[in-house]
Amino acid sequence: MNTELSNFAARLRGLILSGFHGADFDALAVELFNLQFTHCPIYQEQCLARRVTPESISVLRGLTPTFARWKGIPFVATAAFKYFEYSSIPFKKHSTVFFSSGTTEQKPSRHFHNAESLAVYEASLWTAFKQKILADAKPISRAAKLICLTPPPTQVPHSSLVHMFETVRQMTGETDGSVFLGKTDADGSWILDFDVVLKALRESGAKKQPLLLLGTAFSFVHLLDFLADKNLQFQLPENSRVMETGGYKNRSRTMPKAELHALIEKFLGVPRENIICEYGMSELSSQAYDCAANASMQTSRDTGISFAPTSVARSFHFPPWARVQIISPETRREVADGETGLIRIFDLANVFSVAAIQTEDLGIRRGDGFELLGRAQSAEARGCSFNNAEN
Repeated sequence: MNTELSNFAARLRGLILSGFHGADFDALAVELFNLQFTHCPIYQEQCLARRVTPESISVLRGLTPTFARWKGIPFVATAAFKYFEYSSIPFKKHSTVFFSSGTTEQKPSRHFHNAESLAVYEASLWTAFKQKILADAKPISRAAKLICLTPPPTQVPHSSLVHMFETVRQMTGETDGSVFLGKTDADGSWILDFDVVLKALRESGAKKQPLLLLGTAFSFVHLLDFLADKNLQFQLPENSRVMETGGYKNRSRTMPKAELHALIEKFLGVPRENIICEYGMSELSSQAYDCAANASMQTSRDTGISFAPTSVARSFHFPPWARVQIISPETRREVADGETGLIRIFDLANVFSVAAIQTEDLGIRRGDGFELLGRAQSAEARGCSFNNAEN
């Protein structure tokens, strides 16, 4: 493994674990671009085709003092990860590969890892998760029971989301491996064992033990539909928390995000302020979490559930070692606050891959964060992404 990349990864991991306080993001981004340009051949080739080099990036601050140099670093579209190997890790050193989710007909994106890259990835995900899910507002008790509405890692070893949940399980000290209450069916789809889920929900209530319930949007829809069909409602113990992520993967009916959260509140008894959304993808090593805004309510004709209208922003924010831009597809420039464009992310934790990632997701710029709108109409549907109708 290249010593320079290894040293950068170790230094960045230390900064992340310490809170990234006092770190110069722009300087680190330029340093990382230099390393990725040097050690990732396909990325170097594409940078040269755009006539961008570490030398041309380094002089930008001198020419334009107010310009953040990281914004000029060449990006790679998520779709390109399907066809090219964006990795500085030698093939024989690959220990893990994460695939993007989607329909079985699609070719998945690939993100290659080894022990060093996973160490950075896990430091990034755990630090942000701990701050936004465990400690934000009212800290959740360490005695809380973790439940994941996904298959276990042994069944889906190429899922970055499940790897994230397994890391959370280990870091929270959860010793019971049965926290994963999903499984895969014959075609690889994720399904729930409802009997096991009901048992876990009832045990939590009986013990007055808060739950930390993690899952995809479509898994929650399956659970909520089952509870509605059985006329079952739970009031999970105080300070229970829900984290939901991704979209519907053509595996369930779709609904507005706010309505989904209203149904979670109705059937699981978790207040909306304790329901957090996560935004991430297999090509990244960091995740964004949302902050809900106050809003007047409206009522669904289908369910009779009151929920905040879709025009109300839930603003996503990445941790300080990642940055986001909202790019106009027409002008290819960053849009103004309140305007819509494609989401572009610069993730320092992608040390051994490519840091600048252009997604196919649409968002509205909200300061240094974004309101997620969904997939661009021309983009393929992904399993852990949103369709335009879902927000």
